[in-house]
Amino acid sequence: MAVFIELWKPGQNININFFLIVLLVEESFLHFFMLKVAWSESYVLSLPPNHRFPMSKYEILPQQLLHEGTIVQENIFHPAPLDIKWILSTHDNDYWDKLSSLALTPHEIRRTGFPLTSELVQREIVIANGTLQCSLFALKYGVAMNVAGGTHHAFTDRGEGFCLLNDIAIAANYLLEENLARRILVVDLDVHQGNGTAQIFNNDSRVFTFSMHGANNYPLKKERSDLDIGLPDFTNDRFYLSVLDSNIKNLVDQVQPDFIFYQSGVDILDTDKLGRLSITREGCKQRDRIVLTTARQNKIPLVASMGGGYSPDFRDIIEAHANTFRLAQEIFF
Repeated sequence: MAVFIELWKPGQNININFFLIVLLVEESFLHFFMLKVAWSESYVLSLPPNHRFPMSKYEILPQQLLHEGTIVQENIFHPAPLDIKWILSTHDNDYWDKLSSLALTPHEIRRTGFPLTSELVQREIVIANGTLQCSLFALKYGVAMNVAGGTHHAFTDRGEGFCLLNDIAIAANYLLEENLARRILVVDLDVHQGNGTAQIFNNDSRVFTFSMHGANNYPLKKERSDLDIGLPDFTNDRFYLSVLDSNIKNLVDQVQPDFIFYQSGVDILDTDKLGRLSITREGCKQRDRIVLTTARQNKIPLVASMGGGYSPDFRDIIEAHANTFRLAQEIFF
């Protein structure tokens, strides 16, 4: 109605046909510029009782966002399984053959943290395509988001830490191979270092990997990102946000990226049982605001993958993740 109200003045005759055209144009405009969100039923995997991974968040989070009106059904798209070609652009053939045929060793399976099933492999393939498709939507609309993903502990030749295929690396390699991006910045703000992503792009100058994480947290053996900032235990909001703000601005200036992948794990929260930092929910929200605003102000397309979160109170996880989507709507649309 905004366009109609601006054009019509009291005392003027109303042309009902014109009124309907304006409404249709405005509706099309709103549908064209919208936050696209990747989600699939396959994101929600059945796990053994008392498994420590909070799988149900992938079901509850989109329900919460729909319930509160942050998104509507039209925002959501359902990715298909990824073409194997793009998996092999990032992961070794031997590893993929073992993973897809369910032939990982018991030790390799334990490192992933999940029971190895065909459903798990299918889930990983769909999540990876969710992030890849998000990258195409971000090129059109400025931002797109995957309800899952952020599987930054997946290496070229192995999986670990609840990560089997590295969705961010796969999507980045797709953009580079298709000449849709030339210089990519990975902003990894999960509490755990993005060791797999660092290893994958160790010798690729086209992708700059930035990981800000708990210095004393998993993984014990860190890989070398292009920029690693290891934070001490009990780091608070003020220090965290100050370090992030100065570094991300410097990186945009120095790296000059034309695309950003954002791993927005919420295991930095002071409530997280695996986190060891002291970041409040509001601090986590301001972290997201810094990253999203930086991308928006510099006109850099951004894809956010959700990453980890292990607070005992499930509401802390959902609310912190939901804030990322809320801010994307506020800042970009």
